[in-house]
Amino acid sequence: MKLSEVLRGIEVLNSYDDAQVLDVAQDSRLVKDGTLFVCIKGNTFDGHDVAGEMLQKGAAAVVVERDLGLDKQIIVSDTRSVFSPICANFFGNPAEKLKLIGLTGTNGKTTTTFLIKQILENVGKKVGLIGTVQNMVGDEIYPAKYTTPDPYELQKLFRLMADAGCEYCVMEVSSQALAQGRVKGLHFLAGAFTNLTQDHLDYHKTWENYFNAKRILFENCDIAVTNADDANGLKIVDGLPCKVVTYAVNTNSADFCAKNVRFKADGVEYELVSDFIGRLSCPIPGRFSVYNSLCASTVAVSLGIDYRDVLGAIGKSNGVKGRIEVVPTNTDYTVIIDYAHSPDGLENIISSLREIAKGRVVTLFGCGGDRDRTKRPKMGKIAAELSDFCVVTSDNPRSENPTAIIEDILEGMKGVSTPYTVVESRRDAIKWAMDHAQKDDIILLAGKGHETYQILPTGTIHFDEREVIAEILGE
Repeated sequence: MKLSEVLRGIEVLNSYDDAQVLDVAQDSRLVKDGTLFVCIKGNTFDGHDVAGEMLQKGAAAVVVERDLGLDKQIIVSDTRSVFSPICANFFGNPAEKLKLIGLTGTNGKTTTTFLIKQILENVGKKVGLIGTVQNMVGDEIYPAKYTTPDPYELQKLFRLMADAGCEYCVMEVSSQALAQGRVKGLHFLAGAFTNLTQDHLDYHKTWENYFNAKRILFENCDIAVTNADDANGLKIVDGLPCKVVTYAVNTNSADFCAKNVRFKADGVEYELVSDFIGRLSCPIPGRFSVYNSLCASTVAVSLGIDYRDVLGAIGKSNGVKGRIEVVPTNTDYTVIIDYAHSPDGLENIISSLREIAKGRVVTLFGCGGDRDRTKRPKMGKIAAELSDFCVVTSDNPRSENPTAIIEDILEGMKGVSTPYTVVESRRDAIKWAMDHAQKDDIILLAGKGHETYQILPTGTIHFDEREVIAEILGE
């Protein structure tokens, strides 16, 4: 592809000679002959520092935001903001052939995207999915490294979807992706908001920054579906030109309401009330499943899907790996894996399990290292107040000392009478919980969810809690 084609629609501040571009990269390690290298300044590395070296490696040109005095330099005002449209141009703007549906919020994104995908497929649509657990092109599964991939990987996935004949792409859109411009230039047919609670403040620094990042999605969509029960649900779409559609459980004035909710061990049931009334059964237990299924239903009906098809599709849902996932144990107690790793997420899952538990709720959890430390005592307090017993352990400590993280958690458990034990090794902690399980207990393994690894100060190791459980049962 010609350099001028890759730069189409981008304001270039200098003259340049056209060239053949064979690839695009912002990672200097990926540069080879014919690569267009985009110099982006990050927290620890500035691509401008190696721009000359990249040309020596054979780069077709370098995109910079200041004059470096180099041949083959393309000067723009902001390299980070142009990387996404550059990647889109390079892959032939595949998103223009797709109807994009974006989900943002602190909790519930993953399950809701899967539900929307299942609804659309139930009426014969071919659908792509991008998210935390995995990426999908129809039934083909591709591994996911980030909730929302970087612009190059994102456009590559769009290209695969368009070439495979997908009509829709349902995707999780994280606050970091929005703040970093990873979805810049994309237009969404529908954007949906689940909720907003404390998370990622290690990155965004302030609540206002976190909120404003989420709001970007709704500045670029035709239909905004939002949770009217959440304190930020209406605020996040205030003053925007898109059509706003609301859903709620506690608010009667919403466009879509869940009424007469029943919680069962194997799911939830409620009446979906809009300009119709339909009985909805979702085979995923927990109060948050009401909100997730209600959000998915609201999106689908707002896109023109018949509500009867929506009810039928949700009733056949298989759930999502690592989201209130019941692990087969053939014991008289139950083990559930869930990704809850924020204060609100932990509160939601424990509260939901209390509604269906016949015995104790035993919560095994930790907190991630190199992340917002203020979450730790809050999560400790929530777990202690809502559980019958807690096992405090390690999550992904990353470069931090696991013991120090645990001490932060225990600060929040002071003054709460709930008994607990500390077992730093997560595998040993799971074994301890299973060895001490009582009849009808629910053992909640919170924090890891779909992950099959653990990030330790010494490096990343394979760690799949399903395998760990099976090994312990086999011992």
